[in-house]
Amino acid sequence: MTACTEPGCTGTYEDGYCNVCGAPQAPTAPAPVSPAAGPSATSLLGTGIAGGGGTARPTSAAPGPDRDERSTRTGRTSSSRLATAALGSARTSAGGSRTTRRVGTSSTRLRGQRLGAGLTAVPPVPVRDPLQVVMADPQVPERKRFCPQCGTPVGRERDGVPGRTQGFCPQCGTGFDFDPRLVAGDVVGGQYEVVGCLAHGGLGWIYLARDQNVSGRWVVLKGLLNAGDADAYAAAIAERQFLAEVEHPLIVEIYNFVMHDGAGYIVMEYVGGTSLKQMLTARRDANGGVNDPLPVDQAIALVLEVLPAFAYLHDVGLLYCDLKPDNVIQQGDAVKLIDLGGVRRIDDLQSAIFGTVGYQAPEVAEVGPSVASDVYTVGRTLASLVLDFRGNTTTYVAALPPVAETPVFQTYDSFYRLLAKACAPDPSDRFATVDELRNQLLGVLREVVAADRGPGNPALHSAASVLFEPPTTDGATAPLRWDELPALRVDPGDPASGWLAGVSVSDPVRRIEALGAAPDDSVEVRLARARAGIEAGRSEVVRTALAQVLDEDPWEWRAAWTDGLAQLAAGDALAARASFNAVYGQVPGELAPKLALAVSCELSGEPEIAESLYVICARSDANYTAAAAFGLARIREARGDLDGALGALDLVTPTRSSFVASRLRRARLLAASDRGVAGLADALQGLDRLTIEPQERVDLRISVFEGALEAVRRGGVRPGQRIADVPADEPALRDALEAAYRESAVLAPTRQERVALVDRANAVRRWTLW
Repeated sequence: MTACTEPGCTGTYEDGYCNVCGAPQAPTAPAPVSPAAGPSATSLLGTGIAGGGGTARPTSAAPGPDRDERSTRTGRTSSSRLATAALGSARTSAGGSRTTRRVGTSSTRLRGQRLGAGLTAVPPVPVRDPLQVVMADPQVPERKRFCPQCGTPVGRERDGVPGRTQGFCPQCGTGFDFDPRLVAGDVVGGQYEVVGCLAHGGLGWIYLARDQNVSGRWVVLKGLLNAGDADAYAAAIAERQFLAEVEHPLIVEIYNFVMHDGAGYIVMEYVGGTSLKQMLTARRDANGGVNDPLPVDQAIALVLEVLPAFAYLHDVGLLYCDLKPDNVIQQGDAVKLIDLGGVRRIDDLQSAIFGTVGYQAPEVAEVGPSVASDVYTVGRTLASLVLDFRGNTTTYVAALPPVAETPVFQTYDSFYRLLAKACAPDPSDRFATVDELRNQLLGVLREVVAADRGPGNPALHSAASVLFEPPTTDGATAPLRWDELPALRVDPGDPASGWLAGVSVSDPVRRIEALGAAPDDSVEVRLARARAGIEAGRSEVVRTALAQVLDEDPWEWRAAWTDGLAQLAAGDALAARASFNAVYGQVPGELAPKLALAVSCELSGEPEIAESLYVICARSDANYTAAAAFGLARIREARGDLDGALGALDLVTPTRSSFVASRLRRARLLAASDRGVAGLADALQGLDRLTIEPQERVDLRISVFEGALEAVRRGGVRPGQRIADVPADEPALRDALEAAYRESAVLAPTRQERVALVDRANAVRRWTLW
């Protein structure tokens, strides 16, 4: 058997699927996906469109450690309020023609790992005794009784008389029957003994039964809620057919399909545990009837776990159509997708469509379900788990609540960006595949867990991105340059990826010429040509290459990323900000766009937003911590926040090559501060154990001893204080300062500098009688 390739998984593939995480085995030779043609892109992505929406100002997505300072320039802290470059439908709407986004279902580089991904823990749910969940009085509540034909409320109370459970619709005359057909003791199919009703739903009653032929194992029988509903009956038959084809460890298993008294029943495995809807209800009841949503990290972990089931369904040409908290059950430390009553084939244009108001995508009624509408249901389900989502079937039936009115969105900006993309009104603007959604959701989970650890905590680990290389430098002295930002990884599925690996020309002009001879002018070749154009200062090469990419796919965010690099290289930080903000919205789980956006904001007068983004990067991935820490230190120093700057520099770990630079920067800040002898002593603390250039070391000692001597003269010294190995009194400090001046004179490159330093040494030395 072949070992599973999912990160952290120890399973093996059996019959094409992992026996631990359930991920499908990657195909050996996936067919290439042809990009859809798009309108001509005649300009770069520098033209921004307003982002965020609303007039209220959201608070910081991830505020700096224990700080709430505001800039006098903008006061903005959330990147969702910044302009963003046009991508996707925003590019196609102006062109007159409508471009349909290309959709794939089996990207192997976007497959991730299972529940919690080792980042967070979800409390296990015990498996309940099936007999304890059998309904004592199985009835369909009157508020859920509707005509199966026209949707008119039926079976309702009148003048104090309870509504009928059987009868005819007063509007269209269609018969209805909401009574269960089976009772305890019935034996269905000569094999399954009914124990009672478990639940009822839009498509049928669910019964608990024992399989008399297989050691009395518990099974579930699902029949029709209303036998007069032709669509419901057809859906039940369809569910049986799809379940017979579906085989995945995260999807409820079908055992049989039997008839009883003229009605059909699906026989499936009994899945104990608790549905996510029941989980929310229990939390609300325990909270005195007030909604108590799940913590964001737990909600993400639960949804992440079930996404491989969606990827599997899409891979075999099926759509789920009706995801909601009711249809996901947690059992122990695993989850399972149940109720495949709404499942249909992707190419089915005839069958009745089933969905739930508040979860179903707005376009389904007009154009039918799709991979994009399944993605929408995932986003809406995730939102319902973490929000007190009042109005999700009315005011916000096809929208998310405003950021300014939603604390969860204010706290977790990347999470909001992910939901906004998953639930975009235009289906073409959503994640193209569940794999893409899952990969980004995993990154968002990492950020959420990091944010929940609180201020001042650096990242605990590194995480390899499938889309970006890690930063190449930490930017200890200045904001990162365009070529120091994380580089895009080459997509191994690109037809020219192998050829590009052999192109090693260092000169950018010659590289442009070499790329012109590529056997396939693919997206990766064009992106490589654009990057070479940036290096060579050939803006026309950059514009042409990126326009070609966007002509074929207006949703190609890698073109926006490369455009942002070009704008940053040209010194246009404002335009780069819009480009990187657009990329952030497309891949909200990636840190590279946040780091690039932070740099652009720092350079373009948005320090609060830059700070919040640097904080996210510093907390989430050790590869990004140092670069983000230096950015934080610059911003806080400019604001006069010495403690904040020092705290940021303390995030740089000794394992980084920039650690010495962070210690020197910290020492210089303390040496220039007004914190007296204690602060000056702190400046030199620990530096003797570091390898520092002699000139830098002596310059720092001179600065510290000069400050200490001035503090002594002002009388601000306590008895017994010392700076490094020097007592904090005037004679000792004069001796130390004189020695430092003379050491610096030895190191001086010119005679004039040496003479000046010796003069300073003579001026500070204490005179004696000898």
